[in-house]
Amino acid sequence: MMNFSIRYYLFAFIPFLAACAHAPQQQVESAPAPTAKTNLEQIVEAPKPDLPKVPLTDHLLYEFLLGDIAAQRDKPELAAQAYLDLAKTTRDPRVARRAAQLAYESRQYDTAVEAFKLWQELEPSSPLAKQMLLSLLLSGGKLQEASPVLTEVLQSDPANAGRTFAGIYPLVSHVPDKSAALDWLIEVTHPYPDVAEGHWAVAQAAVAAGKNDLALTEIHKAVTLRPDWDVAAVFEAELYLNVDPPKGLELLKKFLAAHPDNKDLRLYYARALLSQKQFAAAREEFERLLKDRPDSPDLAFAVALISMQMGDYARAEQELQQALSKGGKDESTVHYYLAQLNEVRQNDAAALEQYRLVQDGEYSYAARLREVALLDKAGKLSEAREALHRAEPKTDQQRVQLIMIDAQLLREDKKYEDSYQALTQGLEKFPENPDLLYQTAMAADKLNKEELFEQLIRKLMKIAPDNAHAYNALGYSLLDRNQRIPEAIKLVEKAYQLAPDDAAIIDSMGWGQYLLGNLDKSVEFLNRAYKADPDPEIAAHLGEVLWKRGDKDEARKVWADSAKANPDNEALKAVMKRFLP
Repeated sequence: MMNFSIRYYLFAFIPFLAACAHAPQQQVESAPAPTAKTNLEQIVEAPKPDLPKVPLTDHLLYEFLLGDIAAQRDKPELAAQAYLDLAKTTRDPRVARRAAQLAYESRQYDTAVEAFKLWQELEPSSPLAKQMLLSLLLSGGKLQEASPVLTEVLQSDPANAGRTFAGIYPLVSHVPDKSAALDWLIEVTHPYPDVAEGHWAVAQAAVAAGKNDLALTEIHKAVTLRPDWDVAAVFEAELYLNVDPPKGLELLKKFLAAHPDNKDLRLYYARALLSQKQFAAAREEFERLLKDRPDSPDLAFAVALISMQMGDYARAEQELQQALSKGGKDESTVHYYLAQLNEVRQNDAAALEQYRLVQDGEYSYAARLREVALLDKAGKLSEAREALHRAEPKTDQQRVQLIMIDAQLLREDKKYEDSYQALTQGLEKFPENPDLLYQTAMAADKLNKEELFEQLIRKLMKIAPDNAHAYNALGYSLLDRNQRIPEAIKLVEKAYQLAPDDAAIIDSMGWGQYLLGNLDKSVEFLNRAYKADPDPEIAAHLGEVLWKRGDKDEARKVWADSAKANPDNEALKAVMKRFLP
């Protein structure tokens, strides 16, 4: 049996640990995470560990082969355990490193922690072993166990304490107990009062723990220590934007004045202005960015939207056309906003043309609905239905919406039976949908299908017991037919309890009081309803009750005013015909 150092055998099987050297990515540009190359350099420059001389027994050879074959055959758990057992036996840091790599890659947390601890013990000069052990302990929320490891990392490289603090915060941020995480960070950063990143990390943790005053104090210390650090400056401004927006904007403006070429910061400032509705200032900042990037369709588009918000429609149209001509920006999105712009300017023909150019993208469905609405407004119901059928819904909610719009268009065209059939077919596909149940019930009521109407409404009440309109629909239908008045009153009262500010329900309450003979109470309800919504049917009810109470002049005025605004309303014309000569 031969005795020889196992280092040559190991070099054939152990790749460098670049694959597991994923130091936590930083959230700050000033403190980049160590790269695999940096770790490699640190390992190479570190003193070489003492390597044990272990006899390569048949058992050891078997264990090496077992671990390596397991790794090759995608059995990382078995491979990691085999190498960890070997590391404990051989006390060789390279074997421990391989065990750590395998356990880390296969997400075996406990095994990885054990392997990294052993590697650190066997090779105490390895910075990577410390860094990875620290990362694992923090990611597992083992803050107190991580403290001595962090101390070693900081003491071994005090010049990079800032990078270390910035690197550990993203891991600490996942600890569920935010107060404990904050207390731990305060403790470990306390010995380094002049390290800006330490105060930055504490400020972040303070926000997560709901201690905004502490966060403001700590981030201000970070900005004071590193006045040119844009990440800290932006974070301080963000905190003030939530509690004192003018001060937050002033901080950004001041920092930007000192760093005028920082494009990312200027973009952030422009967006902050926009969020505070300072549209003119925001547009000015976006325009400055656009001058530096004149070919950017996104910036041109942003400027156009701000102009729209400011009501500067002529300029907005020019800027939208500019964004369209630059290419790159989704053309359908630009066409959608051009259509919106023309709608605001009441140029329906131009809006319709632009909506029809929206063929794909996130606004295609909305564009079809607006196309339908404009065609409906123009009285082109058949064209509106054709446009509706070109809409491409992506959710069941949108599919139900299309069914109800189609039924509405048919109803407006006085095709009541077709409208009812469209709703019935939709209800077959979505039998539990509350909106479809309600609309189908109302269509059935319109066709005097009283029994079916009540069945559908009662099903809706069962599915949605808090749906005020279901109770109101059945209650008012009974009142309107002068049937089962006590039950009808209870149903309407239930609706009123659920939605006391709904004009239609208040109208039903008024009509119920009228049928009970309580004219003054009826007028009180109906006046409330009419003020909330001057609907012609409410006007018809109010006028009738006023007339019955003897207030005929007031009744005539209510009817005349409503008829002027709604000359074709059938309910209003019918009641006026009954009472007026």
